[in-house]
Amino acid sequence: MAQELTRDSYLSKHVGNFPEEMTIGTRRYVKVDDLRYGTNPHQSACYYKPSDEICTLGDMKILKNGKSGLSQTNLEDISYALNIVKFFDRTACAVMKHVNPSGAAVGLPGESMKSVYLKARDADARAAFGSVIAFNAELDLETAREIMETFVECVVAPAFAPGVLEVFNDGETYKLNKHIRVICCGKIASLPRFVGEGKPEHNTIKVLADGSLVVAQPLLTALRGVNDLVPAEAENKRCGLQKSTIAATEQQKLDLIAAWYINLNVRSNGVVIMKNGQTLSVGTGEQDRVGAIEQAIAKFAQKYSGSGTLQDSVMSSDGFFPFEDGVETAAKAGVTAIIAPSGSLRDADVIKRANELGVALFHAPERIFSHH
Repeated sequence: MAQELTRDSYLSKHVGNFPEEMTIGTRRYVKVDDLRYGTNPHQSACYYKPSDEICTLGDMKILKNGKSGLSQTNLEDISYALNIVKFFDRTACAVMKHVNPSGAAVGLPGESMKSVYLKARDADARAAFGSVIAFNAELDLETAREIMETFVECVVAPAFAPGVLEVFNDGETYKLNKHIRVICCGKIASLPRFVGEGKPEHNTIKVLADGSLVVAQPLLTALRGVNDLVPAEAENKRCGLQKSTIAATEQQKLDLIAAWYINLNVRSNGVVIMKNGQTLSVGTGEQDRVGAIEQAIAKFAQKYSGSGTLQDSVMSSDGFFPFEDGVETAAKAGVTAIIAPSGSLRDADVIKRANELGVALFHAPERIFSHH
C-alpha cells in the first residue's frame, strides 16, 4: 500500500536551499514558509514577505491545512483571486484556476453570499473542480456547506462566521473535500486598486530565462467607477468624427466596471462577458482578439451551468479592436455593451459599426494586458 503523502514527508525530499531572508534593492524580505512545490512537483519553492509591514497574503493564517501544504500555484491563485474581489464593496467571489478566473460574481442588492458563490462557480462548473475560491467578506455557514459539496483546493476570506471551520473540518460528511485548505487573509482594503495607490517598492518583478530581471509598476486601473465611463469617440479620414450613441442601462454600466476589474486578472488576450453581476464566460490567452471573443462565446455554450443567455450581456476587452470584426462577433452572440481601450487607427470605424449594431461602446483609460 502506498504511504500517504504528508507535508513533512514531501518537504523532506523537495525543499530547496532557500535563505531565511533576502534583500532586493533596499528592501529586506523574510522567509514565511517552505512550499510543497513550485509550479510543478519537481520544482522546490518557498515564499517571502517584506520584513517591515503587515501583508494581506504574507501574514495570512492557515486555519486548515491540506495533507501537503500550499504550493506556488495555490499562492498565485489566491493572489489573483484577492486581486479581483478587492475592487467591490458588495459581496464578491472569484473562482480561480491556473491563475485565471473560471468565474466571478458580485452580489446584487439583497443577494446572499451562497448565491454569489454559486454564480461564480457555475459560470464554468467543470473548470471550478479543484479551484481556489476567494471572498471579500466574512464567509457564512450556508456558503461553507455549499463549498464542501464539490472538490475545492483552497478557500480564502478575511473572516469566518461561527461554525464554518467545523464544516470545513467535517471530513466524514464531506469526504471529497476532507483535505480542503482554509486560509484567513489580512485586510483586503490594504491592497492597491487604482493608479496612484500603492508603494514604489510593490513593483512587480519578472525573472527572464537567463536570470535577468524586469521590474515594472503593478497593473492598476484609473477607472474608479461608473462615473468614469466615457462613451467612445474617435475620428479618421475614412469615417469622420464618430461617437457612441447607444445608451447602456445602469446595471450594464455596473457590469462593465466589474468586467473591467476582473479582466485585470485575465491573461491577455482576454475578454470577460458578464450579466447581472456574474461572469458568463472568460476568454483568455488567445493570440488574436477575435479568437478570445470566439473562445468565450464557445465556452458559454459548452460549459455555462446556468439558465441564462448572452442576450443583453456586456463585455470587456483588455486591448483595443483593430477592426470591426470583434464588435460584430460579440454583437452576433447577444452582447449589447462593450468597454475597451482606444488606440486603433480604425477606432472611428469600430464606433460606427457598434452604433449600427446597437452596441454601447465605452473607451477605457488604459490597456490592461496581463502576461502572467
